[in-house]
Amino acid sequence: MIDILRDRVISGQTITKTEAVQISALQKTEMSGLFAAANKIRQAFRGDFVDLCAIVNAKSGACPEDCSYCAQSSKSRTETAVYPLLNKNAVIEKAKEARDAGVKRFCIVTSGRKTGKNELKEICSMIKDIREIGLLPCSTLGLLNKDELKFLKDSGLERYHHNLETSEGFFPEICRTHTYSDKLKTIDAAIAAGLSVCSGGIFGLGETWEDRIDMALKLKELPIDSVPINYLIPVKGTPLGEQDMLDPFEALKIVSLYRFILPQKEIRVCGGRMQVLGEFNSMVFMAGADSLLTGNYLTATGRTFSDDRLLIKACGLRTG
Repeated sequence: MIDILRDRVISGQTITKTEAVQISALQKTEMSGLFAAANKIRQAFRGDFVDLCAIVNAKSGACPEDCSYCAQSSKSRTETAVYPLLNKNAVIEKAKEARDAGVKRFCIVTSGRKTGKNELKEICSMIKDIREIGLLPCSTLGLLNKDELKFLKDSGLERYHHNLETSEGFFPEICRTHTYSDKLKTIDAAIAAGLSVCSGGIFGLGETWEDRIDMALKLKELPIDSVPINYLIPVKGTPLGEQDMLDPFEALKIVSLYRFILPQKEIRVCGGRMQVLGEFNSMVFMAGADSLLTGNYLTATGRTFSDDRLLIKACGLRTG
């Protein structure tokens, strides 16, 4: 079955939801065949190029939203740092570190429902400088409207990141202070503003495989370019602080499934990669990924730039 679906996807056709469910039901003993098929799809559509991005947590904590996975929510009781928007020099220093390590994209991330007007002006100034030093600027600034996103675009922003997080059906289980519709409106506004869009989700929240498939199918409907796959790192003090982390092979199967459903998109493995995959981190490309978030995450340790570049080279792949 897997080889038939692989060849169909490579020929430009799509798989059905029923077939996606069949893939999700594959057992560990069948993973090698799934990974090999996903890897061939990756090679067919994405070649041997790996896209690297890095982020800066430019404003941390005190977020009024109630996302159950997030250590920065004011509804949680964590030891996460709380600080206002960093000054431009601090952000640009982080950007230069990423550039010097061979990273292509650099994302400014802020906590909160959305970035305020004065902060937005400061961030636009940062974006101009990030582009001037040779990086593609990205940002994650919450539920912005088209005018705000156009302001960012005119300042040099290349891509806006705004995750769906999970399926529409499961979303109310993880957040009640904003809606799935709010998220879709933000994505639509970013597209209307002429921005490239990065949108994916977090896995291991308690969602089902059907939720994972439904989110992938929703993403397939949208003209997005990059699909980040994050794995929950349970943080004590959050509602999901006692959640078990995903099994590494389940985490890799998600990557492969998304490659089957979204063959032409950047499948970007991001937060929780090292914590969940551990020694199986080296298999992300074999499972179908073609992009990585490298360096540290928002509130957790990631993987060094140099270690990721060595991994990419060892897998016979290259960065731009």
